[in-house]
Amino acid sequence: MDLNSSPPNSNSNTAIPVVSTFSSPFENPASVQDGPNGSTRKPISLWPGMYQSPVTNALWEARSKIFERFFLDPPKDAPPQSELLNKTPAQSRTTILYNFSSDYILREQYRDPWNEVRIGKLLEDLDALAGTISVKHCSDDDCTTRPLLLVTASVDKIVLKKPISVDIDLNIVGAVIWVGRSSIEIQLEVTQSSKEGSDNSDSVALSANFIFVARDSKTGKAAPVNRISPETEREKLLFEEAEARNNLRKRKRGGGDKREFENGEVNRLETLLAEGRIFCDMPALADRDSILLRDTRLENSLICQPQQRNIHGRIFGGFLMHRAFELAFSTAYAFAGLVPYFLEVDHVDFLRPVSTPLTSSLIASITHSH
Repeated sequence: MDLNSSPPNSNSNTAIPVVSTFSSPFENPASVQDGPNGSTRKPISLWPGMYQSPVTNALWEARSKIFERFFLDPPKDAPPQSELLNKTPAQSRTTILYNFSSDYILREQYRDPWNEVRIGKLLEDLDALAGTISVKHCSDDDCTTRPLLLVTASVDKIVLKKPISVDIDLNIVGAVIWVGRSSIEIQLEVTQSSKEGSDNSDSVALSANFIFVARDSKTGKAAPVNRISPETEREKLLFEEAEARNNLRKRKRGGGDKREFENGEVNRLETLLAEGRIFCDMPALADRDSILLRDTRLENSLICQPQQRNIHGRIFGGFLMHRAFELAFSTAYAFAGLVPYFLEVDHVDFLRPVSTPLTSSLIASITHSH
């Protein structure tokens, strides 16, 4: 048989059809509502989660139902919320479950090369969950007022307490623990029991604290948010701890908490600077067990695509944290030559929103090793 010839009835130029793996919200009758001028379809601004993880997609869908009344039939010159409500942490508490043990497809979406959960992908879900929790707390269930614009301001701390397996079911639970005038702190805990299924107090695998700020969706200025009323002793303790962290942040911003170096630290810094000068001026005399900080640097530039937007049309903060984490992981891997073990993120600040189609640059370098 001549392998270079085609069968008589075949068409060598037949195109292979390609179809979307996502379902359109416009094909779902539940997303179509009857308005005064006929049916009103769900706007694309409420549909960006389809490009994110299944958990983020589900969370954004739940959040969009709260805002849908505004986007589908926005009242003209809708007033802001006139009266602030008192809410408890329980009213915003939200739990999501990853059925890794039974859902093979979900498990493969989160698996890393070492059979653990991809932390970067988990960061996206944490940010999405924190956003949904903040929306639940700030919602006043009044269709005549305009909703607030809630954005991630910072992440206070992320601590990994034990490895997270991708073969065991995973839970994330979070709630508002502190509220200022226009800022909200949400605590999230990732829990995973052992393979034996024992339910013990050591099941918390990761904890994180997210800070959100509220902006008026019309003026863009800071807007007041509903107050919080802790009920249990634990909720009161978490509120006091968050209040202390907020006061510390204010002192740092005001410059009232400048750190004074002790003599030992000053001497250590001077020694490091001297070693760096030797590397630059007389490299033959430099310590062969040391390396310049600039030589550990890795950089990644990317164009912000529409698929990475959140429901407000900005680049999703969780996506940026995901990319930053994986660049940091790669930098540590390249520096050490071994698989690094993630322990914690000290602080993340979102200084300004990122829009499409801007080019973003992520830069990572090793700042300390021992």
